[in-house]
Amino acid sequence: MAAALGRVLVYGGKGALGSVCISQFKSKKWWVGCIDMKPNDEADANIIVKGENNWKEQETAILQQVKDILKEEKLDGIICVAGGWAGGNASNKDFIKNCDLMWRQSVWSSTIAASIAAQYLKEGGFLSLTGAKAALDETPGMIGYGMAKAAVHQLIKSLAAKGSGLPANSLVTGILPVTLDTPMNRKWMADADTSTWTPLEFVSDLFWKWAQQQDRPKNGSLLQLVTKDNVTKLIPA
Repeated sequence: MAAALGRVLVYGGKGALGSVCISQFKSKKWWVGCIDMKPNDEADANIIVKGENNWKEQETAILQQVKDILKEEKLDGIICVAGGWAGGNASNKDFIKNCDLMWRQSVWSSTIAASIAAQYLKEGGFLSLTGAKAALDETPGMIGYGMAKAAVHQLIKSLAAKGSGLPANSLVTGILPVTLDTPMNRKWMADADTSTWTPLEFVSDLFWKWAQQQDRPKNGSLLQLVTKDNVTKLIPA
């Protein structure tokens, strides 16, 4: 690890966006750790999340693995792109089941990422969590998703505030995508207008810039990723 130019941890590093982020940082000679339910072979270290564990058990197991892997080192950045999607309104037979799933995927992962940041992020490092543009407003057709993402937005604001427990001069931001250009989205929405989808490389480039202390947004920013005609703009919420 001593030869690495920097160190970043990607929570959700086996997913489409997480994999692109790991490739990006690895190509720049950074050390990259992955947290996910399955390993990413490109990562320097893998921390496996056990889905059967409760919230506290997941945090305890993950923090212990991070400690064992990092030894005395600290992280330059923590990127949480874990999450998922489920639809359904209050009359849906799977309403509570879907709400529970969304909470686990978005809120559990984001809060555990914050716990890692409190202990292992360098001063001046960055933590990026993943919200959703849709969750800035009501989401009656996907209540669980909107509720969980809105909670992540609140978490970002709280972590960026004084007294949050994060290291000095930390940057905490949230990306708020609409639709990411992932293989699964292309599979399930084959007829959609992909000119409004945000490329994964655009997002990983953002993280790389922040890791280099370049073009950093205001602390606590919720950044909407709005793509039109294949051009993506960052619009603070």
